Amino acid sequence: MAAAIARSPLLDALFIAPGNPGTAALGTNCPVRADDVPGLIALARREGIDLVIPGPEAPLVAGIADACAKAGIACAGPTQAAAALEGSKTFTKEVCDAAGIPTARWERFDAAGPALDHVRQHGAPVVVKADGLAAGKGVVVAQTVAEAEQAITDMMTDGTLGQAGHSVVIEDCLMGDEVSLFAFCAGETAVLIGAAQDHKRIGDGDTGPNTGGMGAVSPPAGFDREQQEAALDQLVRPMLREMVRRGTPFTGIIFAGLMLTATGPQLIEYNVRLGDPEAQALLIRLESDLLAALAAVAKGRLDQTDIRFSNQSSISVVMAARGYPGTPVTGGVIRDIATAEAMPGVQVFQAGTKRDAAGELVAAGGRVLAVCATGDTLQQARDRAYEAVRVIDWPDGIYRHDIGQRALLAKG
Repeated sequence: MAAAIARSPLLDALFIAPGNPGTAALGTNCPVRADDVPGLIALARREGIDLVIPGPEAPLVAGIADACAKAGIACAGPTQAAAALEGSKTFTKEVCDAAGIPTARWERFDAAGPALDHVRQHGAPVVVKADGLAAGKGVVVAQTVAEAEQAITDMMTDGTLGQAGHSVVIEDCLMGDEVSLFAFCAGETAVLIGAAQDHKRIGDGDTGPNTGGMGAVSPPAGFDREQQEAALDQLVRPMLREMVRRGTPFTGIIFAGLMLTATGPQLIEYNVRLGDPEAQALLIRLESDLLAALAAVAKGRLDQTDIRFSNQSSISVVMAARGYPGTPVTGGVIRDIATAEAMPGVQVFQAGTKRDAAGELVAAGGRVLAVCATGDTLQQARDRAYEAVRVIDWPDGIYRHDIGQRALLAKG
């Protein structure tokens, strides 16, 4: 997002909190945690900020938009009440049921015993979701009853996700291709941004545990603009009307995770911001001014939003630290990013990085780099991205080798 905003002719100054060595080249990093709402408001006042653009979900669920409104600062994001669409799986399901939005059958549980009884009675496959925010780690697609039992025990008894997993939603497992749909929203109006396809599981062939995302392609195969607009009509605009009816209208970016089933698209979940790594795959194709569009969204003026993408394909390949999505190995030195970025169509975005005492770039998180590329075809973009991945010198880095492969098979 910072890279796209930095290209805007409207920009005078860009401040990123907390930032990392990658964003330092785009603006001014500020040592304020993303979920420190009072600290962020103090920063905005001190620097005379005109527009706050929340990137992750935590500050939105913590009420950054409400605090901005109280301080008289424009914010391109939903209120705390509206951000519950991501902050609570139960809330989303209740909204879907009230609005008639197709989604998997579900039940909420506040104690492990009844949850375990439920999966033993209904069998597998089944999806176990922590009700609260869990940084992309709160969803387990259990292929067996034993896997579901372990997920429930981990979340509800052992507390591996903290408060987020004290309650769980257990739902039927939808079958099909998963895609991500993005739109600017204000009140009952939605304007299509575009779509991408994420790869959630850690291992090749969609194996292993779910992660926050190991890569993405844009646009996704088999989900064209006409189908995307139809999905907005079915799965987003009814939600917006229901949110207005509840007195909690949504303004900002909605990211709807959808499953394209044999009977049509069904909602998996809503996110209330651009995703990761979907944002990278989308925004490297962006030709219009993101800052101008976000400023219009903050004012509720969707008639002034302009969103245009190139006809190229794009791909994002995440390089994560060994051990992710469990305990990642941190501190390993990362070299040759500049060499990778000198390659045609390649951009490398940093996430969990920092500088050590010697000034070396080192890993400081689970998902560390997003190696992205564009191309005239998805095959060209994919070849470029993986060539760049191989150039980067980071012995502790792991990545999937099959990002985009399914989309290529679908196209072919």
